Amino acid sequence: MAASTQLLLFFLHSLLLLLQRSHSKTFNTINPSLPLHDGDVLLSENKNFAFGFFSPGNSTRRFIGIWYHKVSEQTVFWVANRDRPINDTSGVLSINSHGHLVLSCCSNGSSPLWSTTMSTKNSGNATTSAQLQDTGNFILLEKNSNRVLWQSFDYLTDTMMPFMKLGLDRRTGMDRFLTSWKSKDDPAPGNFSYRINPMGFPQLFLYKSGVVPHWRAGPWTGLRWSGVPQMINPYIFNVSFVNDQEEVSILYGLRNESIISRMVLDPSGLIQRSTWHDKGGRWTQFWAAPMEQCDYYGDCGPNSNCNPYNTDQFACTCLPGFEPRSPADWFLRDGSGGCVRSPGASTCQSGEGFIKLARVKVPDTSQAQADMSMSLKECERECLKNCSCTAYTTADESRGGFGCLAWYDDLLDIRTFADVGQDLYIRVDAAVLARLTEKKGSHRKWSMGAIISAGVIVVLLLSIFLFIMKKRRGRRRLSAASSAAYFHDDESQSVQDLKDSGKSDLPFFDLSTIAAATNNFSFINKLGQGGFGSVYKGVLDNGKEIAVKRLSKSSGQGIEEFKTEVTLIARLQHRNLVKILGCCIQGEEKMLIYEYLPNKSLDSFLF
Repeated sequence: MAASTQLLLFFLHSLLLLLQRSHSKTFNTINPSLPLHDGDVLLSENKNFAFGFFSPGNSTRRFIGIWYHKVSEQTVFWVANRDRPINDTSGVLSINSHGHLVLSCCSNGSSPLWSTTMSTKNSGNATTSAQLQDTGNFILLEKNSNRVLWQSFDYLTDTMMPFMKLGLDRRTGMDRFLTSWKSKDDPAPGNFSYRINPMGFPQLFLYKSGVVPHWRAGPWTGLRWSGVPQMINPYIFNVSFVNDQEEVSILYGLRNESIISRMVLDPSGLIQRSTWHDKGGRWTQFWAAPMEQCDYYGDCGPNSNCNPYNTDQFACTCLPGFEPRSPADWFLRDGSGGCVRSPGASTCQSGEGFIKLARVKVPDTSQAQADMSMSLKECERECLKNCSCTAYTTADESRGGFGCLAWYDDLLDIRTFADVGQDLYIRVDAAVLARLTEKKGSHRKWSMGAIISAGVIVVLLLSIFLFIMKKRRGRRRLSAASSAAYFHDDESQSVQDLKDSGKSDLPFFDLSTIAAATNNFSFINKLGQGGFGSVYKGVLDNGKEIAVKRLSKSSGQGIEEFKTEVTLIARLQHRNLVKILGCCIQGEEKMLIYEYLPNKSLDSFLF
């Protein structure tokens, strides 16, 4: 019975709205003699945006707001009376005798549900009018001077539109930020907010319950937010970031104004960027945060790094010179307690130095200090002189990098990215510095030896190739595929044959990728050797650890036998067998790439 009554009320409400729309009017201006009633619509000049009364989702309550006029799915991006809805269709938006916009209802003389607060005073109570601009900005104008007295772009709701500003006006104290809806049916302020925190070195935060950090985009690096590597390719946006004595803000402009794009903070606390596709009649998301466990603020606690690419290991890793605060919790994969400096470490005028942590989102900068006049080398010297300085980096990555950003306390909310990130320099004691520097120097020495050896081999192979070419002059020309085999092109004929045969679905790796992963097949990376050749440990660019079986040229195995081995192993995938990830065939090089087994060397399985 209750369900039937609710259905009847919804039907009557819809019918009433339909009757209203049949008598509705379309405006381009609201003035003291022309108010906006429920059912009327105010349109922007380009007719891209509409302003009026609406009911969100399955709600029957009425709100006044702005939406896309040409988008088939009604998409509201600004709401005036978020937490003071109207229960019927008696709402009226008008301009009162003081020139203010006032929302009232119910014809009972009650106080307004919503009204404008002017940041600029109306000169002598001059006549005002309201318009909807082609950007979607709803403005209140002083009619004689055309001064903007109030604008909706100063009072964001859950959506950031192109040409809106997000940030703090330091002169007036006006803070422009996003607040999620409570639900898709209720635009009242929800549990999440998205704003720039001006403390220390300003950064962008997503907060839960107003004050609890949920996700951190980090500080502006001159090219992007530190925690948003995707911004390195701006795609459809022109980005303007300002941080001076007057304001700290960011504004996104569209490169192509025919594109319809928005950024929304949804009720679940997800920031989403999307574009409208007319053909599909839907919004298509192209970026969102937080998405991974390492995105959540402080997931690994202080003085640690979260690396989501450690697929076979715990994502949390203590920074160099630190160890888990609670080894028991760490063992149980709970990194929230973070890490502390190792006992006995001395990092004050005792031969200490810095170790680079590459491709990261830099730590929380709320307490960090910046000096934009310094170079990175000067930054290192200043940090080294101050025993309280725990880390430093370049403050601005643009124009080759400049400025000094330094931390003097715990380092919180660091994470690794696969391709794009900042280099962070961590203060370590002399013992850690020596150990890690020696290891790095050893790798460099072996790498240099491998490079020299490779250079000699290349010259030798080139000489042999030229000799063969001279001998075969007058015979058929070598095919492009043969040339590729000699010069190690990305797609050798052997690889193409294997692909065309349809016998293997395994990925094919470039020789350059495998060489980089194994430090040019360094002796240090060598796990073992058998009659077929050698096995090396490597790490791919995404952090994945691999074991590489490199077939010896003297093994006697030809390309056909190798193809057969690849096909057979690919078909014999089993949980008790070492997993094969792919292969590499370039010139005379033939390699199989397996997953690396951290608890036992791969040679014990292969030999």
